[in-house]
Amino acid sequence: MQSWAITDIGNVRAQNQDTYRIQQLDKNSQLFVVCDGMGGAKSGNIASALAADVFVQEMQHNFHSGMDVSTADQVLERSVKKANFTVFDQARQFPEFAGMGTTLVAALIRGRHVTAVNVGDSRCYRITQEDIRRVTVDHSLAQLMYQRGELTAEQLRDFPGKNYITRAVGTEAMVQCDIFHQELDRGECILLCSDGLSNMMDDQEILFEVVHGVSKESCCQRLLNIAKNRGAPDNVTALLVQV
Repeated sequence: MQSWAITDIGNVRAQNQDTYRIQQLDKNSQLFVVCDGMGGAKSGNIASALAADVFVQEMQHNFHSGMDVSTADQVLERSVKKANFTVFDQARQFPEFAGMGTTLVAALIRGRHVTAVNVGDSRCYRITQEDIRRVTVDHSLAQLMYQRGELTAEQLRDFPGKNYITRAVGTEAMVQCDIFHQELDRGECILLCSDGLSNMMDDQEILFEVVHGVSKESCCQRLLNIAKNRGAPDNVTALLVQV
């Protein structure tokens, strides 16, 4: 298993409020996390870093080799809830952090089995030699309207309120996450990213860069360069894993 990652402030924002983490849990298991913070210049970066750190720490403490898939799912869910309450509690205690929150998307990769978990609109993609598939489903107003049939796929991409998310880590005392499972073939990839990337590139463009680009090692930098060349109004984070 190999991984590469990059995070960047983008072209407009004054501060990078994205965070990523890569953590080895045992010799066959790794954890990958991307968080995209919100809540103003003073607290968005705090929310994303705090959520990522607490999530990883909880996974390190509770995950063990030989754990079955169902139990691992429970550990992931509890880790999200612990991260959520920690961010929420900090926002409640300190006025300068009021209203802060963050998205969270993570992939637990054990051999070729991937368990993805998400809250918000940061995404997990599965990429093969021929195809790209979004594993996670955005928790956003635009996605909800699309699922209700109120927006077409084409309208979804350009919907003015597409960045309004319906779930976040730390904005309420409790949060619900979604969990997805994938079995990868050798050589396939998982991409985690913030909306600073996915809003700048469509899925087929991402597929082309991952599969047909110069190298996997330079892929995250190339994705970032494309986003920045197109304006990059938000922070940009990409984390690529090849099994």
